[in-house]
Amino acid sequence: MKKVNVRTLSLLVCALTYLLLGAAIFDALESDYEEKQRAKLYKMRAEYTDKYNISTKDFDEIEMMSFELVPYNAGIQWKFAGAFYFCTTVITTIGYGHSSPRTVSGRLFCMFYALVGIPLSLVTYQAIGERLNTFMAYAVKHLKKCLRLKKTHVSQTELVLLGGGACNFVVFGGAWMFSYYESWDYLESFYYCVITLTTIGFGDFVALQRKNALQMDPAYVTLSLAFILVGLCVVSSSMNLLVLRLLTLNTEDELRDQAVQQAAQAHAD
Repeated sequence: MKKVNVRTLSLLVCALTYLLLGAAIFDALESDYEEKQRAKLYKMRAEYTDKYNISTKDFDEIEMMSFELVPYNAGIQWKFAGAFYFCTTVITTIGYGHSSPRTVSGRLFCMFYALVGIPLSLVTYQAIGERLNTFMAYAVKHLKKCLRLKKTHVSQTELVLLGGGACNFVVFGGAWMFSYYESWDYLESFYYCVITLTTIGFGDFVALQRKNALQMDPAYVTLSLAFILVGLCVVSSSMNLLVLRLLTLNTEDELRDQAVQQAAQAHAD
């Protein structure tokens, strides 16, 4: 079997194994807490309905109203600053879910906007990532020349390490910034940064949702948007390097297999 096919099959097996392992670990970590929280909340619900003599239907309506009020309590979401923040989460596919269009026209436009904006942003981040990689290679090469090293060639491994270092700098710096502005502890901020820059966007932590920050703190809005846009460019740069490295490995294996086949054919002839 060709090495390329072996690598593909190995990656498929690893991915499925990774999914199964992740499911087992999350089951062990989260399921007990979920059961305790469920029991606790249902107990509190029963206590409130008994204490204030509220029917189940009325309590359900209050619960739904409380859920609907969450984005409004966070401040104005759809003035220009908030709308720009929302557009950023749409085209980057982060999609926190902290706010969403409620009008028919808004939902129709959102679908169209996402279909055009997501490919545009992906191409843009890829192009910027490639430019960042070129700049890093240029800078490292000239640094080696300044240090008078014999080998000034910049390998892909060196670029991958540099990209990883840049990602760490962005995530750790962003975590410090959000812990300061949002009053989250550092682990929560770090978690938010990783979930954001990987575009998972669970929405359990969302920046700019306190004290009407979207309208009242333009400096923080600018920093938050800069973190998302710059951070995604840096992550895209690292992803480009990893993909390029994998493609190089596949190409090398294909060339090696072709050379072996040609040599075997020549020997047979």
